[in-house]
Amino acid sequence: MLDTVFIQAHQPASRRLMVVLHGLGDREAGYRWVPSVLKLPWMNYLLVNAPDPYFTGYAWYDFSGDAGAGIRRSRSLLFKLLDAWDRKGYTTAETTMFGFSQGCLMTWEAGFRYPRCFAGLVGISGYVHEPEVALRELSPAAREQRFLITHGTLDPLIPFADVREQVNVLKSEGLRVDWHEFVKAHTIQGEEEIDLIRSFVRAGYDR
Repeated sequence: MLDTVFIQAHQPASRRLMVVLHGLGDREAGYRWVPSVLKLPWMNYLLVNAPDPYFTGYAWYDFSGDAGAGIRRSRSLLFKLLDAWDRKGYTTAETTMFGFSQGCLMTWEAGFRYPRCFAGLVGISGYVHEPEVALRELSPAAREQRFLITHGTLDPLIPFADVREQVNVLKSEGLRVDWHEFVKAHTIQGEEEIDLIRSFVRAGYDR
């Protein structure tokens, strides 16, 4: 099972949950700022460490080796985690996924293949692994999912144009992707991007 840290909402009775997935070489500690910045008092947070040690942090998959095998393994672990929290009363319909870089890729994986619909899925500065395969393997819930995907035009690690093309293909196939471009590198673009994320997350619970 994946290592996690749970941060309870200011409203203890709430069962709304955000699952936060870090990027390559990071760890859950790097995302403890999320609750104070998003300012959603009814949101619980589950900060997740990826399974593979990578320098001082962790990785979801080995990008220099057989990425596909690592992604499938991590996807299985993530789905078991989501199932376990669903049994605790934090249902998928009340759960938002939030991922950065490698965590963004894993967020895409959840949106494509998890069998139930989330409140929303937020992916920042990542890419899609084998989109043509993903489109063949979409779960029945996939076309009902709400995706917010952001990327930087100056990203030196994951080329902006490649990701934009992936998103255009997915949108043309009927996926509900809200795509936003920022003049930024491989990072989160301050309050402007945080405001966008906050509004998207709120909308998922106002339906």
